[in-house]
Amino acid sequence: MKIILREEVKNFGQMGEVINVKDGYARNFLIPKGLAVEANPKNISALEHERKKIQELAKKAKTTAEDLSTRLSSKVITIKAKAGEEEKLFGSVTAADIAEALKKEGMDIDRKKILLEDPIKRLGNYAVNVKIHSDVSTQVSIQVVQE
Repeated sequence: MKIILREEVKNFGQMGEVINVKDGYARNFLIPKGLAVEANPKNISALEHERKKIQELAKKAKTTAEDLSTRLSSKVITIKAKAGEEEKLFGSVTAADIAEALKKEGMDIDRKKILLEDPIKRLGNYAVNVKIHSDVSTQVSIQVVQE
């Protein structure tokens, strides 16, 4: 089935692209979630009309992401956690904990965009990758200290 993407979909394409996907994926996931519309002649002509608007939105989203990236890279986020002997944490610091700490700093980032390979299990300083936009990623400094 041919569809037009209304938003960026990971592993498929960018906003405004016309792509082929399996019928079930389009009908059961992409179209109900508002991520895509069917590529019929009416929607294709509407796409041509809105292409400029879509490009402006994409450019604005990228500049916003770049601004956020510069703010993130200059910050050191401190997370307090309980720790025992040898600086081992009781539990771990996950992407959700980092997202919550960033939210307290005034930067609302989805936990799914925080690329943490393994949960943090010791006190110390860490550099964590954050993918803010498809073209923009940065590293944020995380400092885990004893509570």
